[in-house]
Amino acid sequence: MSKILIVDDDPDIIQWSTMTLEKEGYTVISAYDGAEGYEKAKAEKPDLMLLDVMMTHDTEGFDVARKMKEDATTKGIPVILVTGIRKAKTLPFKFEPDEEWLPVKAVLEKPVKSEELLSNVAEALKV
Repeated sequence: MSKILIVDDDPDIIQWSTMTLEKEGYTVISAYDGAEGYEKAKAEKPDLMLLDVMMTHDTEGFDVARKMKEDATTKGIPVILVTGIRKAKTLPFKFEPDEEWLPVKAVLEKPVKSEELLSNVAEALKV
């Protein structure tokens, strides 16, 4: 089964996501900030990364997603953003995947339901 890296500064989100994914047979590893997540992505070569946006700083997840795309060792790892930035910053717009600015497979708004997480994970893992 696929290996998924969860990068989020909220231990409760990591715990919930890990339980949800492991029930479906996925192997899960985690990191608590973008720098650690990026290093784990290079070392562990996960099949997918679930990435929060607001961690050490407000745009950290955006920065990591772009950095992953530019690095030959990580550019093939699909990324799904799982974020609460819209609600936290009361933004009147949604974020959409964009090859240059936001190179991710999907953007999920927290709180995410199990079914939504699992269906997006399955979609992103399709080759």
